[in-house]
Amino acid sequence: MPFAHPLRDAKVTVLRTVLLAACGLGLAGCDAIDSINPFANEKYKTEVVPDVPPNKLYSQGLAKLEDRDYEGATKKFDDLDKQYAYSDWSRKAVLMTAYSNYEGGRYEDAITASKRYLQRHPGSKDAAYAQYLLAMSHYKQIPDVTRDQDRSEKALVALTELVQKYPTSEYSADAKAKIQITRDQLAGKEMDIGRYYLERRNFPAAINRFRDVVSKYQTTRHVEEALERLAEAYMALGITGEAQTAAAVLGHNFPDSPWYKDAYNLLQSGGLQPREEKGSWISKAFRGVIGMDTRTAEAQ
Repeated sequence: MPFAHPLRDAKVTVLRTVLLAACGLGLAGCDAIDSINPFANEKYKTEVVPDVPPNKLYSQGLAKLEDRDYEGATKKFDDLDKQYAYSDWSRKAVLMTAYSNYEGGRYEDAITASKRYLQRHPGSKDAAYAQYLLAMSHYKQIPDVTRDQDRSEKALVALTELVQKYPTSEYSADAKAKIQITRDQLAGKEMDIGRYYLERRNFPAAINRFRDVVSKYQTTRHVEEALERLAEAYMALGITGEAQTAAAVLGHNFPDSPWYKDAYNLLQSGGLQPREEKGSWISKAFRGVIGMDTRTAEAQ
């Protein structure tokens, strides 16, 4: 039987006690940390989301369009653009994003997407359509003539650019028609302000507005009234030569216009007749269009 060493046995017993205590403290420490960790019981695992094939994303976007879920369609096309950047699918996605926003009435977003497409793909076969969406997004926001016409100006610029850059595109004819409507809108705004000044006998300010219509918007329906209003304002200021010229140009181009009859009667009341002064700015403004009615001018 081996000899038992009391001191050695006591040390072993103490060591075992210390180790067990240390383990206990360690477990308790871990439990304490877990108790204040809100994520202690959550298990994480890496989840790989497989890419959706581009043709499937595109089809999903089209399906959303058919359901008139324009916001959902935009999201699908945005995902397509992001996941397959710099590919032909991305090109299609940006154009369809513009279209989806346009159809959904989100015109500012449509303008942004259209511009992005034109910046990335200026020479593509669909660039004319992107320009058309850009122009129409401005056009759809044109307000009535009593409000600021900044949107009309932007629509006119975009529509004109479409006709100039893509004259043979299928959108050119519609753009030309809308250019005329937009110009008429801008002329209407000038007339509205001109009448305001005329009623308050601020004749110089009125003349400036009517002059803009005669100089810039000769092919609109407002030009006849603008010429008659010029005759009124010039007569009121005693500038009879310009008043006579305004009436003469009006009668030469629109002999059957009721506005010409008003201008003629106005001159007669002052003992005058319509008479064109070739050096007048009015005569110069109409030089080249005299003898043509508005329909002929529009056709050009």
